[in-house]
Amino acid sequence: MSPKKFLLFDNDGVLVETENWYYEANVKALAEIDIELTFDVYMEIMARGGNAWEVARVQNISESIIDAQRERRDVYYRNFIRSEHIEIDGVVDTLEELKKEYKMGIITTSRRVDFDLIHNDRDIIKFMDFTLCVEEYPRSKPHPDPYLAGMKRFNATREKCLVIEDSQRGLTSAVNANIECAVVDNTFTRTHDLSKATYKIQKFSELPNLLKTLS
Repeated sequence: MSPKKFLLFDNDGVLVETENWYYEANVKALAEIDIELTFDVYMEIMARGGNAWEVARVQNISESIIDAQRERRDVYYRNFIRSEHIEIDGVVDTLEELKKEYKMGIITTSRRVDFDLIHNDRDIIKFMDFTLCVEEYPRSKPHPDPYLAGMKRFNATREKCLVIEDSQRGLTSAVNANIECAVVDNTFTRTHDLSKATYKIQKFSELPNLLKTLS
């Protein structure tokens, strides 16, 4: 077993609790055009890497209306980010501990504008060697591109890397990149198929102990 030296973190649901608010923003924007987005449908879409606007397209909503509502969704989401509690207990303390021994980066499907807003006035990114957002690699999760890009930034081998995820889409991206993945339990994604995870932990704060077993 090769010791890990490089940690590649998903952002939403792993480092900050934002996934529910993104769902709520989509629900709100779709409701304005009389379309219901149920949690179960959203979970299925999220797991395979689709987007919420599929439910509008199957009802023949025009792309111009979808574009307008997408912009409204973005406004709602950013308001949630600014006003709601999105911190996850133990994340900052754990990253501070991990930084002593590991190189770390964030690999997210968030857009840079949202990512920067999330991390404004928070301590998380000061522990990171780099961050990659959806504009900065060719194809999004579940394709392997995001984590391959992260591995390349570190000039690292797969054996030395560990991905930390919470969703099926993110796990699939890691599996497709042939990089071992530790999944952190998250109530929002518990319906996802996470059976391909190399490791599973209940809390983010358990990550240092997991890594010690891999050294």
